[in-house]
Amino acid sequence: MRLHIVAHGRIGRCPEAELIERYAKRMSWPLAVTELPDTGGESPPVAPGTRIIALDEAGETLGSVQLAQKLETWRDAGIREVRFLIGAADGLTEEERASADLKLSFGRLTWPHMLARAMLVEQLYRATAIIAGHPYHREG
Repeated sequence: MRLHIVAHGRIGRCPEAELIERYAKRMSWPLAVTELPDTGGESPPVAPGTRIIALDEAGETLGSVQLAQKLETWRDAGIREVRFLIGAADGLTEEERASADLKLSFGRLTWPHMLARAMLVEQLYRATAIIAGHPYHREG
C-alpha cells in the first residue's frame, strides 16, 4: 500500500526536510510526497478506494498503535493508497476536510505545517515498523 502525503507549502532546505528524508529512507512501504502552493494548486487525481486522512487540529487523536492498526486494516482490505492532507499556515480548505475519511490531530497544540509534516513521516515510519513487528516502537 502506498502512503501519499499531499502538503501545501514547499519544504525547501528547512531543518524539517532532513528529518523527513531520514525517516522516509527507513520506510519499507512506498511513500510519495506531493507539494502544492500555499494556496490553491491541484491535488493529483484520487484513485477509487483511496482513503484520505486530513491533518486537522479538531480531528481524532490516535495513538501510534491505533494508527498502525488502521493502516494495517486498510492494507489487508486491499486499499492501494492512503493519502494524508496537510494544509499550509491557514490549514486545509473546507473541501479538503470534507473529502477526508478520517481527520487526525497531533493534539490540541498548533504545530507549524513543516514540523507537522516531519512528525507525520516519523509516525508513518513508526506505524510500518509496528506492523512489521520491528522493535522501533516501545509501548508504555
